Amino acid sequence: MRLRAGVAIDLGTVNTLVLISGRGLVVEEPSAIAVDRATGQTTAVGRAADALTGKEPRDVEVIHPLRDGVVADLDAATAMLQAFLRQVRLRRGLLRPTAAVCVPTGATWVERRALAAAVEAGRPRCNVRLIDEPVAAAVGAGFELADSGGAFVVDIGGGTTEIAVVIGGRLVRAESLRMGGNAMDDAIVAAVKTELGLLLGRNAARRLKMALGLIGDTPEVAEVVGVDLGDGVPRVANIPGDLVAGALERIVTTIADAVRVTLLGLPPDLAEDVVKGKVCLTGGGALLLGLASRIEAAAGIPAMVVDDPLRSVVRGAAELLEDHAWMQGLR
Repeated sequence: MRLRAGVAIDLGTVNTLVLISGRGLVVEEPSAIAVDRATGQTTAVGRAADALTGKEPRDVEVIHPLRDGVVADLDAATAMLQAFLRQVRLRRGLLRPTAAVCVPTGATWVERRALAAAVEAGRPRCNVRLIDEPVAAAVGAGFELADSGGAFVVDIGGGTTEIAVVIGGRLVRAESLRMGGNAMDDAIVAAVKTELGLLLGRNAARRLKMALGLIGDTPEVAEVVGVDLGDGVPRVANIPGDLVAGALERIVTTIADAVRVTLLGLPPDLAEDVVKGKVCLTGGGALLLGLASRIEAAAGIPAMVVDDPLRSVVRGAAELLEDHAWMQGLR
């Protein structure tokens, strides 16, 4: 029997991932909870709740309790996380479990405290340790804590983009942008509405983003269904790649500029480490077609999408959880 159970949690704006020591990844669900409007009781969490987004029945409210990578609705976040942990039957060992919870580098003290509180309110009670997301992403991408080499990580999540240089599990410099996949989806919705008079749901916008990405210089198109703003009826439309690429341009440019600024003035030895290790793209946004080449052009050094970018943060947090000396340093 383990003396202390361990759980790594990536509580993200779009998805929540939970990995338990000795069991592996046990939760990978949308960060959503459905609540009965009359009683306030939870009716669904995760995938079942998210499926109701934009089409919820009159007696059900769907809540996405995180915004920009931090807790926006503490009660809903706590209820959602408790439901996930009940599903996986997290049990305590002889000692209280330790929960490694990932947090954006730009989160305020209040936002960090809210994130910890959402975990601490669960059962069994956990000792919470907050880990900066880029540190977890770097470890999850394969960089060793014992290695003195520097890693350059760009982690593009649903609500935030984390850009950081990391050495041995410590931040050297970091930039946190409160924009990510959700902002890209919103930009696509706005562009299609303006250009084609068609109102899309966020799921349709997300599919366009992943299908077309930044390939505006090709004749690619993708089919979607939306609501015609003129007569209010459903309409099928083919969306051209240049429309999607144009909608994403401002956000991608902002990320690329932040990457370039973060690289400015690095010490020569650290710059050499970064060039050797490449710019490592993690998070769901790393899968955006054409993004790696844009980042590479902005940075002037090679960029690559790490293996399994969607799970790199929670994997890294789990590895850090097993490094007792490193975890002790968080106290």
